[in-house]
Formats: sequence, C-alpha cells, structure tokens
Amino acid sequence: MGCPVSWIRRRDLRILTVGKYTYTSDLRYEALHPEGTNQWTLMIKSVQPRDEGVYECQISTKPIKAFVTYLRVVEPRVEILRAPDLYVQRDSMINLTCILHDVPEPPVFVLWYHGNKNMSLSSSRGGFSMVIEKGPTTISYLLLQNAREEDSGIYRCAPSNLNATSIRVHVLNGKVLSSSEFIGSS
Repeated sequence: MGCPVSWIRRRDLRILTVGKYTYTSDLRYEALHPEGTNQWTLMIKSVQPRDEGVYECQISTKPIKAFVTYLRVVEPRVEILRAPDLYVQRDSMINLTCILHDVPEPPVFVLWYHGNKNMSLSSSRGGFSMVIEKGPTTISYLLLQNAREEDSGIYRCAPSNLNATSIRVHVLNGKVLSSSEFIGSS
C-alpha cells in the first residue's frame, strides 16, 4: 500500500488530508490519487484569496519527506487605461485601451459601448475601429478618429468573461494655450 501521504496548510498547521481521507470540515479540499501512480494532488474547489499561502505534502517515511509549495491566488480584473476620466481635444484621435489581467482564458469577445449603444453595431459613427489582442493578458482597443463633442460620455468595455468597466470621455472644444500664453493671461 505504501506510506500515507498528507497535505497540510502551513498558516494554521491544519491537516487537510491523509491518504484519500479529508480531515477538515471545509468540503472544498480533496486529495486525488490515480490508482497505480505515486502522484498525490490536493484539489481546492472554488479557490478564494484566503486560500493563498504555503501548503506541504508529507510522506510518512522515516525520516519524513516533505514537499512545500506556495499557492498564489489571482483575481481576474479589467481596467481601462487613464480611467476614470479622459480629456481629448476635438478632431484628435480617441484611443481607449481595455486590459484584462489574470484571466484563466481569453474572452470569447470584448464589446465596447458608448452610453447604451453597442459600438460594433453602430453605423452612425464612422471612423472607428476595434482591435483585440488575446493572450495571458488580453487587450482591446477602441479607436475613434476626429473626436467630436457627441463622442463625449461614458464608454464601457464589456468582456464576455468579466464584469464591465467604464471611462468618461470629455471632448474639449477650445484653443489649447501654450504655457507662455497661460502665464501671461493674469
């Protein structure tokens, strides 16, 4: 049968499993051992940030053999660069960049909304494009040429696998003062 294998959570020295038996009331923990192998896996269902930390696999030999591993728990998040507010001059390019961090897999799609209007379905606003670069970090760009006042408002980046996030765009209609003009205006 071999020597029993145990999994221990180091932060509180809690014995989680011994062999295939679970010794904690937290039913998310389970030891997996495919028959005929020497592989023992600790499975934690519905991992939470509080599960982060050091875990130890012990083999009950003399002396005891132990393997220590660190579980890092990352939470997927989405952000739009320069949020919450972006100020652009009229007739300039609006470049909105949405970044998806620590996603287990790339989204099937990323939609952009201006107010309640889906930008990919909008035919009234020409001169825009959307680009998505999928990978461990997924990036979606919404580019609008020749910014106009009606482009002001709330834009939302809505990935298929995360909650949406937003940015408020302000299109400025005025002359940009140089620093010397600004100082001399007093």
